[in-house]
Amino acid sequence: MTDYTKIDFTELEGLSDDEVVTHSYVRDVALSDGRVLALVTLDNGRDHTRPNTLGPKSLLEYADTLDRLAERAKAGDIHAVAVTGKPFILAAGADLSKIAEIPNREIALRMAQLGHHALGKLHTVGVPSFAFINGLALGGGLEIGLHADYRTVDASTPAVALPEVFLGIVPAWGGATLLPNLIGIENALKVVIENPLKQNRTLKGKDVLELGIADRIFASAAFLEDSIRWADDVVAGRAKVKRPNEPGKVERMVKWDAAIGIATKMLKRRIGEVQQSPYAALELLKGAKANDREAGFAAEDDALADLIVGDQLQASIYAFNLVQKRAKKPAGAPDKALAKPVTKVGVIGAGLMASQFALLFVRRLQVPVVITDLDQARVDKGLAYIRDEIGTLEQKGRISPDEANRLRALVTGTTDKADFADCDWVIEAVFEELGIKQDVFAEIEQHVSPEAVLATNTSSLSVEQIGAKLANPERLVGFHFFNPVAVMPLIEVVNAPKTDDATLSTAMVIAAKLRKNAVITRDTPGFVVNRVLAKVLGETMHAVDEGTPFEVVDESVTPFGLPMGPFELLELVGLKVGAHVLDTHHGAFPERFFASDNLHRLAEHGKLLERDGKGNVTGYDKGAVKIVAGGTNPMTAEEIRTRLEDGLADEIHRMLEDDVVHAPEDIDLCMILGAGWPFQMGGATPYLDRVGASERAFGDTFHHPPVAGVGA
Repeated sequence: MTDYTKIDFTELEGLSDDEVVTHSYVRDVALSDGRVLALVTLDNGRDHTRPNTLGPKSLLEYADTLDRLAERAKAGDIHAVAVTGKPFILAAGADLSKIAEIPNREIALRMAQLGHHALGKLHTVGVPSFAFINGLALGGGLEIGLHADYRTVDASTPAVALPEVFLGIVPAWGGATLLPNLIGIENALKVVIENPLKQNRTLKGKDVLELGIADRIFASAAFLEDSIRWADDVVAGRAKVKRPNEPGKVERMVKWDAAIGIATKMLKRRIGEVQQSPYAALELLKGAKANDREAGFAAEDDALADLIVGDQLQASIYAFNLVQKRAKKPAGAPDKALAKPVTKVGVIGAGLMASQFALLFVRRLQVPVVITDLDQARVDKGLAYIRDEIGTLEQKGRISPDEANRLRALVTGTTDKADFADCDWVIEAVFEELGIKQDVFAEIEQHVSPEAVLATNTSSLSVEQIGAKLANPERLVGFHFFNPVAVMPLIEVVNAPKTDDATLSTAMVIAAKLRKNAVITRDTPGFVVNRVLAKVLGETMHAVDEGTPFEVVDESVTPFGLPMGPFELLELVGLKVGAHVLDTHHGAFPERFFASDNLHRLAEHGKLLERDGKGNVTGYDKGAVKIVAGGTNPMTAEEIRTRLEDGLADEIHRMLEDDVVHAPEDIDLCMILGAGWPFQMGGATPYLDRVGASERAFGDTFHHPPVAGVGA
C-alpha cells in the first residue's frame, strides 16, 4: 500500500506559481471542563465570488497545519480538531484550471496522492475530529469533511456535491471509498454518479443530513457556536451519534453487488459505454465494499491519474469553461442598456409549448402574461395547464402559497387580440408553417405598439421571411427554445438581417432573466442545433434508405457518446417534425443534406421503436423495418461513421465561414446545452479534431492546439 509520508510532494508547488492559496488558520476554542478545540478555518482571503480551492500549496499548508495539531494533541494541549470555511464556503474542491495543466501521468498521480496525504491527516490527528460544513462544499471540499470523525451542516447550505463524474474524473481524495461506507452504497451511487449525470445536481443542507453525510444540522444564525457546543458534548460523552445509513453486514453481503449491477445496466442504457468516468467511479464504489481505506485510496489514485491524462477530462474542462464563462458573455451581444423594458408578455397560442412559455415567463419575469388561441376552449385548456403546473410547484414546496396565488393572478387568456395592446413582448408558438406565422404576426402588429418586440420560436424557418408582412420587421427576433422548455438551458437568439440592436438586446436580457443561456445566431436554416442534428439524422436515414439495418446505424454513432441514438432522437422530436427538418435542410443545401421519403412513410406509420413497460427501447417496430426495406447498397458501421464525422466537420466549418456563430466554441455550447451532447466529448468540434475528421474535411483543425489529453 502507498505510504504517503514517504512521497516528496514539493515538486507540485512549481505547477501553481499563481495559485490563490487557501490558508489554514488555527484558533483555540475553550470547551467545558478545561478541554480545548483547535478550530481550523480555510480562507483564501477573497470574497464569496472566489471560493476556496485546493491547489498544491493549499494542500501542503493544510497538511502541515494538521501535523502541528497532531503534535499538540499528543502533548495533551488540545482535545478535538474541527475544520470549517470562510463565510458561506467550506471549499469548492481542486482548481480545475490547474488540473488541466498537468503535463503527464506521473504528476497526475502525485496530485491524487497529495490529496489523500493532506486530507487524510484529519482522520489520524489523534483526537476526535469534526467538519463544520458552513456552506458550499464541492468535490475535495466535501472530501475534507468525509475524513473527519463527525460532521455538522449549515441548514442554508446551497450546494454540497461530488461533481467529478460530470467533469470527466472521479472523487479520488477519499470520496469514492469513504462515502459508501458512511451512507450506504445506494445513497453513494446517487451522490457520486446519479446526481452528476443529472446536470450536476447538488444537495441542500437538509439533504446532507437526511443522507447521513452530516450528523447534525444547525441554523445559520448560530451555526458555528451550535456546532462547537455539539462537538463539546460529543467529546465529553454527553452526545451519542447514530448513523442509520451506515452499511451493515447484510448490505455488504447482498445489496452492495446488486446495487452496482443495477447501476451498471442503468448507465449502459442511459449514456452508453463511451464516457469513462462513470464506469471508473462504479469500479471504485464496488471496491469500497471491502472497507479497506488504504486499498481504496490506492485505487482512487490510479483511476484519477488515468483520467487526468486522457482526452475526456480535457474535453470536459473545455465544455465546463464554455458553460461557466462563455455562456455568461455571449459573443455579439449588444449593450444591455439598449434593451427595452418588458412589463407585459403576450403568448400567441395556448397549446403545450405556448403554455410552457407562459409559465416560464410569468414565473421568472413576474409580469402579467396573456395567452390567446383560435377559440375559448383552447385558451381555457392552456390556462388550466398553467394553473395546474403552478399548483404542482406549490405542492413540491418550490414556491409559497402566496407566490402561487400571485402567479395565477398574473396569467390571463383571451380570444381578442386587442388585449395584447399593452404587451411589450409577444412570442408565437403556432404551427411550424411559414404562412401561418406570417399571418399571425401581421395580425398582432395591428394591436401592439411600434416599440413592442415580436419573437418567433421557429426551429428552422427563416425569421426574415416570417417578418415579410410586418410594417416594422426590425422588431422581430428569433427566440428558439428547446423542449422541455423549463429544463433545457439554451435559447438560440436569431439575429435576422433587419433585427435592430434594441430588439436583439431585449432578447438577450430576457433570456438571462429566464435563467437561460443564449447564443446569437445568423438567420440560416436550422440555426445551429437543428442544422447539426439534421446532418446526423440525414446521414443516418440515408444509410437506412440504402439498405443498412437500423442496428448497424446505431452502432456507427456509438463513439460520439451521444445521449441517445439517431432513431430514438427522431421519435423524441417527432417523426413528422424530423421529416420537416430534413426537407428544410435538403431544400436549402441539396448537395449536402439528404431528404428521405422513407422518413415520411415512417411518420405516417407513426412508430419506429419498440419499448418495454418502463419506456426503455427494446428493438425496432416490425412495420417500420418493413417500410424501409428494399435498399441495395448497405454500408458498414465504420463507413457510416466516417461519412458522418467528415460531413459534420465540413458542415460546421461552413457554418463558421458563413458566420452563423462567431467561433467553434459557440457551436459546442449550443450542442451541449441544446442537444445534451456530453461534456466529456467537449461538444462536437474537439471530437472531430481528435478523430481526424477536421483534417480530412478542410485540412485544418477547429482548435489550435486540439483539445486532447497529454497521454502517459
